[in-house]
Amino acid sequence: MSPDAVPTPAAVTPAPEVVQQPAEAPEHPEGFWTMLLGSMGVVYGDIGTSPLYALKAALDHMKADGVVESEVIGIVSLLIWALVFVVTLKYVFFLMRADNKGEGGTLSLMALAQNALGRRSKLIFLLGVAGAALFSGDAIITPAISVLSAVEGLNTASTAFQPYVLPIAVVILVTLFVVQSGGTAKVATYFGPIMVVFFGLIGALGLYHIADAPRILHAFNPINGLSFLFGHGSAGFVTLGLVFLAVTGAEALYADMGHFGRKPIQIAWLCFVLPSLVCNYLGQGALVLKTPEAVRDPFYLMTPSWALIPFVILATVATVIASQAVITGAFSLSRQAIQLGLLPRLEIQHKSATTEGQIFVPRVNRTLLIGVLLLVFLFRTSDNLANAYGIAVTGTMVVTTSLAFFVVWKLWRWPLYFAIPFIGFFLAIDGAFLAANLVKVLEGGWVPLSLGCLSMIVMWTWVRGTELLAKKTHRDSIPTTDLIRMMEKSKTTRVPGTAVFLTGDPNVAPSALMHNLKHNKVLHERVVIMNVITKPTPRVSEANRFEIEKLSHDFMRVTLYFGYMESPRVPAAMALMRKCGVKFDIMTTSFFLGKRTLKTSPASGMPPWQDKLYVGLSKQSTNATDFFSIPSDRVVELGAQVTI
Repeated sequence: MSPDAVPTPAAVTPAPEVVQQPAEAPEHPEGFWTMLLGSMGVVYGDIGTSPLYALKAALDHMKADGVVESEVIGIVSLLIWALVFVVTLKYVFFLMRADNKGEGGTLSLMALAQNALGRRSKLIFLLGVAGAALFSGDAIITPAISVLSAVEGLNTASTAFQPYVLPIAVVILVTLFVVQSGGTAKVATYFGPIMVVFFGLIGALGLYHIADAPRILHAFNPINGLSFLFGHGSAGFVTLGLVFLAVTGAEALYADMGHFGRKPIQIAWLCFVLPSLVCNYLGQGALVLKTPEAVRDPFYLMTPSWALIPFVILATVATVIASQAVITGAFSLSRQAIQLGLLPRLEIQHKSATTEGQIFVPRVNRTLLIGVLLLVFLFRTSDNLANAYGIAVTGTMVVTTSLAFFVVWKLWRWPLYFAIPFIGFFLAIDGAFLAANLVKVLEGGWVPLSLGCLSMIVMWTWVRGTELLAKKTHRDSIPTTDLIRMMEKSKTTRVPGTAVFLTGDPNVAPSALMHNLKHNKVLHERVVIMNVITKPTPRVSEANRFEIEKLSHDFMRVTLYFGYMESPRVPAAMALMRKCGVKFDIMTTSFFLGKRTLKTSPASGMPPWQDKLYVGLSKQSTNATDFFSIPSDRVVELGAQVTI
């Protein structure tokens, strides 16, 4: 699809400066308690299901020597303090203050860091792309390991279920992705209450079993965790990578801030989720100390035998919720990447008339499903997948912490002598976890790294190709001002109505306009050259939605501004312009879009394989008419072949 109809990527081409009113964080009319309950179901789904496999995986690595009390207490101590330092201090108290007009997440932080510097920085841009790419690996692994670990609870009830675990997990996963097309608004209303029950039960079970071996409370002493870590050499270091499984959902705290607000997420964590997780890990550890045989599955063996099957069902539902959260996050991240110019336009379906975030991206959904099923059949058990899990998340955390440095240094104006050690403390923790997970590259860690690298190549190719094509288009085009002077002297036939030409570069004549003159030899009595720009902020207020520049008595240039969390609905923006006195009649307005067929060229400036990849990506781009929500009966497409 033609770059003529592509919004200017904020991460690639800096937008003209406009005076904007201070944007406020998204309002949540549903109320504080509704938001708090909702955050329990969406934000904490991933981290809430970590007890199913985190301690089990860490103990499995050490059980060759049998169950050793100091090792159990040391590992539980590491789990608890990982929750304190990584989740509570870093995300809940620090990063959630670094919001971009109320929004969080890697790309939001990237845009905030760019604004803090006041210019485009290649380093910050690459960090943001890397974080987004690594999240794609996490989005594929999380549903696979979560659902598999829950269904494997059936093996604890009876070994007769073993042959059916994999088929049941596959059916659940396929069903989960199929129902995405119907929207998740109604289902989401049940997520919060279900997770409240789940957290309440795992916390209560943990509290009950602490009495099995009260000495497990020594895990609150961080010295026990450090003694284990540094006293077991390479084994302790590898175990640290498995301990990280307890905090793999931490990024959701930051990414979902715009949906639920900072306060509901913070209160839910401090008052309910964190105590439940800590009690559960302590209970699992106490059970293993009392009954060493429980090391094979301490999470499910805490449950009375009569309640095991219902608890497996509840845990499976919880993992589906955790998977739903990361899938929804993948949809949101994809839209942000598209708006920021990192990916081609993909079809985005809106599933709610009132909630902007309720979207469905069919191509992303299919890609995730294929990736998840491949992982399930490749690794077959959650224990095997545990080796692959973690690298993508730790990599994203390192990126997030690095971007935060630019925010606290330039935006918050912290002095370097304070900013460097403060960020360095968190970066040291993230780096230790990343190094511990890199040890598992050959055992499965190559999967998220490969997925992340593939995503980075795709985004890098799209950005680079779009820049080269824009330069070529600009070089081969006529400046808009020159065209207007030519039209004033020519005797071109004028027809009634308004013609809107969408373009990615408003300073040169759109190719659709030139083709219309060349082939139809007519021009409408009023011509609007329209450019859609994505600003590096989540949303743009209606007062700053558009800029109008009169170029001549019959030519005007209109620039529309949208945030990267918004959908660029052109008719809605034109209706807003009408309210401000600009006359537009949609029934006498025609939209002209350039439709280009790209061909590779030896002189493109990119390697041949990247040329072909860019052309292939451009073919995946959805129709500009749908992307900009333009009435199809008012659109004229003019095509041409272009070499990149």
